[in-house]
Amino acid sequence: MRPYKFITLSAMLLSLATAAQAQGFGGMFGMGRPQQQQQPSEATARQFTLNLTADGSAQMICYLPKEPNGKAVVGIPGGGYAMLSNSHEGTLASGWMNEHGIAYFVVNYRLPQGDRTIPIGDVEKGFTIVRDSATAWGINPQMVGIMGFSAGGHLASVISTKSAPAVRPNFSILFYPVISMDEKISHQNSCENFLGMEGKKDANLVREYSTNLQVKPRETPPAFLVLSSDDNLVPPVTNAVAYYTAMKQAGNECALFIYPTGGHGYGFGQWFAYRSEMLATLEKWLNARK
Repeated sequence: MRPYKFITLSAMLLSLATAAQAQGFGGMFGMGRPQQQQQPSEATARQFTLNLTADGSAQMICYLPKEPNGKAVVGIPGGGYAMLSNSHEGTLASGWMNEHGIAYFVVNYRLPQGDRTIPIGDVEKGFTIVRDSATAWGINPQMVGIMGFSAGGHLASVISTKSAPAVRPNFSILFYPVISMDEKISHQNSCENFLGMEGKKDANLVREYSTNLQVKPRETPPAFLVLSSDDNLVPPVTNAVAYYTAMKQAGNECALFIYPTGGHGYGFGQWFAYRSEMLATLEKWLNARK
């Protein structure tokens, strides 16, 4: 009976994991990284979840600070557009944000499966809710930023460069972002999952969603980019550095921080060796947002 019970339990866990991944809530599958869960912060006044779709397949987790400073950040987890690493690249940032007076929101968007309009629409819906609720939540609607990680960094950069002003962020924070949709110089799976197997062959579509090619002077919001020089998953030079170069050439404000080590996928995780330095710099940069 014991072997039978073990197999049954394993099957149940696999079923739950598959369901979570299919639904897009994949914090348990954090790219091989240890999964740290955010402990409730004393700086958080309210935590609640809002459905972004009628069936709840896309949701936004909301963290409102006790002492708001008027700023808000909408977090976009990574996961190669195949899953969501929404712990260390999502909820784990909530305590730090609230402790600094920043309202924080994690969008658990639906996976594109080749239809890029799905995750874009979910994030834009989240932005609409945050700005529409600004007064009630103690937020300045002109101080709403976006923070994306890896493929979520690509999605954040799409919103920053291509979305209408009503849902465009006022600033962007991009951790080791996928930027190019050219699979030869980017993360192949992200390109395939976002554009689709046929879409990735369309040169015009690849160009349209390679966001370093979509930066606009005086229109694309200021950006803060974080990456590590030993990132072997998303090539730094043709992605984050390319976005920084495009921003500077357009005359837009942009800061780029490249750490010696760290690889890819650390997010707000304690295991990132330069976490303290990174957060101190991010705090100063956010304080400069007026």
